[in-house]
Amino acid sequence: MDGLLRFARNDGHMTPRAATLIGLTAILMWSLLAVMTVATGRIPVFQLAAMTFAIGAATAFLSFIWRPSAFAAQKQPLVAWAVGVGGLFGFHALYFLALRFAPPAEAGLLTYLWPLLIVLFSSLLPGERLATHHMIGALLGLAGTVLLFTGNSGGGFAPGQIPGLVAALVAAFVWAGYSVMSRKLKAVPTDAVAGFCLATALLAALVHGMVETTVWPETSGQWLAIIALGVGPVGAAFFTWDIGMKRGDIRVLGAASYATPLLSTAFLILAGFAKPSPGMAMAAVLIAGGGLIAAKDMVWKR
Repeated sequence: MDGLLRFARNDGHMTPRAATLIGLTAILMWSLLAVMTVATGRIPVFQLAAMTFAIGAATAFLSFIWRPSAFAAQKQPLVAWAVGVGGLFGFHALYFLALRFAPPAEAGLLTYLWPLLIVLFSSLLPGERLATHHMIGALLGLAGTVLLFTGNSGGGFAPGQIPGLVAALVAAFVWAGYSVMSRKLKAVPTDAVAGFCLATALLAALVHGMVETTVWPETSGQWLAIIALGVGPVGAAFFTWDIGMKRGDIRVLGAASYATPLLSTAFLILAGFAKPSPGMAMAAVLIAGGGLIAAKDMVWKR
């Protein structure tokens, strides 16, 4: 992680294409989130968030030992902390609430409106232009995600599920807002994400202490899964995403993010936690095709 952060700090040596490719690694890491979370056992959600965000923050701060100047990056304006902590903690808290009250498939579908929202919100940024192929790619990704989730769902909604569905929808807006605002706060170094992760861990621990009962991992495998989550999907992924949002093609990253639920499902199948289906194959075609169309400028750039 230290080498990645040093590379990100050197703006003169990073092209938008390189930053976009780095941002895409976050999508790959987030696709491992579900299968790794299953492997952690029955750890309460806010306790798991507190543990994994703490590991992610600790990993980053340890890398700063060789770059003491990086610690100064934690001194940022209040607005940067509000956006960083609000995005990380706000999204995860809302998503956990959605999973608690709403059916997982429907909650996931609403939450994964955030890639489309990122593509749409990006048009509000200075110097950004939303082209037709960006919109086509985002809408194809949305169609594939709808197919992926609705293939396993059915029935209506009970009144008690409405708060969870609302939380999922708000979570989508929170993450899209955080991602696009990161571009507006381009002057804030990626090193500052370490502080945002630490604050998120403390807030998650506070909520855990109020509403959950502590359950510690029972096996070494569960501990390894928690450590892997903290280092990867709930650690390095936020740093690479920050680089992509601040210096890469935000529209390509937004459209490509629809690959996350598809890859996540694929990893669950490989691990034996899910089964393949024809609908999943069609979703793969739509999502992959949408991502390629949205990334046309980068993929076919000479």
